[in-house]
Amino acid sequence: MFKLAPSILAADFTRLGEQIALVEKAGADELHIDVMDGIFVPSISFGMPVIQSIRSASGMFFDVHLMITEPVRYLEEFVKAGADGITVHAEACSDLRSTVMKLKELGVRAGVSIKPNTPISVLEDVEALIDRVLVMTVEPGFGGQKLIPECIEKVKELAEHRREIGAGYDIQVDGGIGISNVRRVAEAGAEVFVAGTAVFCGDILQNVKAFKEEIRVAD
Repeated sequence: MFKLAPSILAADFTRLGEQIALVEKAGADELHIDVMDGIFVPSISFGMPVIQSIRSASGMFFDVHLMITEPVRYLEEFVKAGADGITVHAEACSDLRSTVMKLKELGVRAGVSIKPNTPISVLEDVEALIDRVLVMTVEPGFGGQKLIPECIEKVKELAEHRREIGAGYDIQVDGGIGISNVRRVAEAGAEVFVAGTAVFCGDILQNVKAFKEEIRVAD
């Protein structure tokens, strides 16, 4: 089943609660929350206080994407703030397996993200444990970028590998996902689509509806 996860990084923060309510009303499946520390990636976004404040305003699944160095330091705090699922970057963890084990211990969905140039082989030690692999289709750190076409082949490679080993994780994509390319990425094997600008710029209700219709065709 395909899922749409709008990224609040592209939302209007003067109307954040209202816009979250709109994507929920429109039928979005998850809310994607990008946390950036200015070290692992150049940008700085937001942290636990923002997540905690919007948690009380929404019943959506909070998909928290930690683009921070050594995320294991803060996992408990993000869970307490309201995260339902947490994705960490393989490249940001000195001990990826222990970080994933901590997520499992905390009882949230455990995800691992890989950057465009990171091989899928880095997942080998945690594939049996994780619930999600997030394939970055742009270099992480900034919204509004164009999808890197070669990353579609990476999604296909990961989907084929998943079938071969019988793993149960879902495949998520993030970066430059829009109406014009979401079907192609779905056909490559992705199931969860993060979209920021393509959802929050313009008519949110219509944008979500168009996304849902497009991925329904590919389902």
